[in-house]
Amino acid sequence: MKIKNILESVIATKASDLHLKAGISPVVRVDGKLQRLDFKSPSPEDMEDIAGQILTPEQKKLFMDEKEVDFAFGVSGLARFRANFYVQRGSIAMVFRHVPVKIMSLEELMIPDVVKDLSHRKRGLIFVTGTVGSGKSTTLAGMVREINETSSKNVITIEDPIEFLHHDKKSIINQREIGNVTKTFHEALRHVLRQDPDVILIGEIRDAVTMEIALKAADTGHLVLSTLHTIDATQTINRVISFFPPHQHQEIRYLMATTLQSVISQRLIPLKEGHGRAAAVEVMVVTAAIRDYIKDPDKTPLIKQAIKEGVSSYGMQSFDQSLMKLLTEGLISKEQALKNSTNSHEFELRLKGVQSASDKSWDQFEEAETGGGSPGEL
Repeated sequence: MKIKNILESVIATKASDLHLKAGISPVVRVDGKLQRLDFKSPSPEDMEDIAGQILTPEQKKLFMDEKEVDFAFGVSGLARFRANFYVQRGSIAMVFRHVPVKIMSLEELMIPDVVKDLSHRKRGLIFVTGTVGSGKSTTLAGMVREINETSSKNVITIEDPIEFLHHDKKSIINQREIGNVTKTFHEALRHVLRQDPDVILIGEIRDAVTMEIALKAADTGHLVLSTLHTIDATQTINRVISFFPPHQHQEIRYLMATTLQSVISQRLIPLKEGHGRAAAVEVMVVTAAIRDYIKDPDKTPLIKQAIKEGVSSYGMQSFDQSLMKLLTEGLISKEQALKNSTNSHEFELRLKGVQSASDKSWDQFEEAETGGGSPGEL
């Protein structure tokens, strides 16, 4: 069984992921849904053979010791993939994720214009958040592309594994991989501060030590970009605080109020017609009022309303406002909009025209744009 043939089918079907395990035919995820490919079911011996086709000697040793391994690799003339090998029921199983060779621009991804401006902040912390498979890495890559094409910066990334490959343009891009050239995120971060960075991208913050260094790096004049598996801005703030023991919570709130620049949260919504998904994006930009809300745990829930009302002045938008824009432009169905809305009752009332006459924060999301294109594939 040749893995390249299966991976070619992944690209042909425009799948985001491939699942391989003994006993069933290969399964791909297309637009969020699983479907089987027309290949024979691999045996446990086939799975071992596939592992032998892909893993380097170092990766084989790690896999034998740990029973799982994460890495990325390229297939000449085809694409790049992120892979995870693990053991289930005594045999090898694998998951591959397609990583596009082309890094799409923020405009192609239909990410709100304010995110381009945020990419050029001199210092501070920006989180791109969402569930697994929500396009976080794609958006981060688009932000690095924006920096690379328009600014002269030293950008250092710390990733596990390296997914998108950046090439130096106006900026210098140095990409470091956990387990390959450095041991852990926090060890790499300690050294990266001595490497004259302007922008630091951390693939994922997994522990309190890494979070603390990231906050301090943002506080000392660097722009730090990273991801968290949170669904919105309020949950992101609470998640950051939860990394630390209770006696540090107020200190971390004040540090975050000083350093946090924005939280960009994403959900992928199936398009109404044709293949693909569009990103519904909540954008919180930290203002003086939001800084106060971050400092005071009793006021943190007020951030949701501040996002809705910060449209015209700061370029913010809520998930439901983003969904309304996608719906108004005919990209997604009403059913998908209601299914993915944060407050489906309020959303449905707005669709029926039931709203306050003084509430103008939704106006630009309820007016269809003309001449719009199709969203980029996240």
